[in-house]
Amino acid sequence: MRAAVILPFEKPSRVAIGDAGGQRAAEARLAEAVGLAASIGVTIVHSAVHPLRERRPATLLGEGQVEMTGRALKEQEVGLVVVDAALTPVQQRNLERAWGCKVIDRTGLILEIFGERARTKEGALQVELAHLEYQRTRLVRSWTHLERQRGGFGFLGGPGESQIEIDRRLIGDRIVKLKKELDQVRRTRGLHRKARERVPFPVVALVGYTNAGKSTLFNALTGAGVYAQDQLFATLDPTMRAIRLPSGRTCILSDTVGFISDLPTQLVEAFRATLEEVAAADIILHVRDIAHPDSAAQRADVLGVMEEMAEDGTLEEGWQDRLVEVLNKADLLGGIEAVSRRAPGAVPVSALTGEGLEELRRAIDTRLSAGMETIEVTVPTSDGASLAWLYQHGEVLDRRDGDEVIRLTVRLAPADRARFEDRTG
Repeated sequence: MRAAVILPFEKPSRVAIGDAGGQRAAEARLAEAVGLAASIGVTIVHSAVHPLRERRPATLLGEGQVEMTGRALKEQEVGLVVVDAALTPVQQRNLERAWGCKVIDRTGLILEIFGERARTKEGALQVELAHLEYQRTRLVRSWTHLERQRGGFGFLGGPGESQIEIDRRLIGDRIVKLKKELDQVRRTRGLHRKARERVPFPVVALVGYTNAGKSTLFNALTGAGVYAQDQLFATLDPTMRAIRLPSGRTCILSDTVGFISDLPTQLVEAFRATLEEVAAADIILHVRDIAHPDSAAQRADVLGVMEEMAEDGTLEEGWQDRLVEVLNKADLLGGIEAVSRRAPGAVPVSALTGEGLEELRRAIDTRLSAGMETIEVTVPTSDGASLAWLYQHGEVLDRRDGDEVIRLTVRLAPADRARFEDRTG
């Protein structure tokens, strides 16, 4: 399908105070919107930025902008227009009438992408919930034929009103059912998390702006075959794999959904469960596309969402202490040495070439070791199970083998030390 992308752009002075990272440049915002639209398989034949002096209640855009865009759309034979803004049902309907084609806003576009990408039961439930909550506010758009309008004696209402009310009730019932199913999914995930805590392995969660290369990095570190493409929102379902660190310690790496600026409210709520792995993580790897021209603003967007998660209690206070910044795609800027000079304290890598991955593993190891205790342990040579447990859950710094006992210097997390002492009585 031939499509167009329109960005209604407000000047920074007119943007609400508190916008994470400040107002993006119009060109960067438009490029992101074009990337979003292209990811659902349409052909972008027209894109434009329309500065807004004021928001028009009927069409959002000014009258002249609507007419000018209509001519361009007709010339390009456009069948779909993506307006990178939040449209009211009335604005969406009026623009469709004016342009003679299908119009969707930013929320509708992201929902469309999510619908194509979700693979697991949880992802499908979340997408359907978000779709229904979005459509419930727009039912009036489905009933524009004369037979569906208010009729009869005026005060009783006509078939259109009755149909809309029926649809609203059906959607409401389905939303209630979906929320119950999602609660069950969260409880199941909670049980899985408790099972990991009993093992236990530390969890390392990947977060970052969409298309920052999280899934490519996940694959490079774990050898997994997670879907990874150069497109926005390639990953919607959290994936977990075990990896071995240089110390010999095992940890679980979790790949999560990408963040994006101006994420619709329905999606923030519907996709809360996918971010629960971040809240439970021992380390949070913030993966940035350091080669992206808008990298600083993307960083601010991600940190802004995480601040909101901390404010509502989803994320514990002090989460910044668990954060490691990973600067991905260093190969596009001359390699990890060139990038490290620009951003001291962060870990530059190239998930594509593998450069810097060993340094990243060591950084994870170091961060995990920060809160650990070093103890001396004596294990009978016949107790192979305890010896294996120490190697699996701790970092063995020194080992001295005797005829009857083995003396070890081991670095353990406080919880693991308590578990080991319980094992040995």
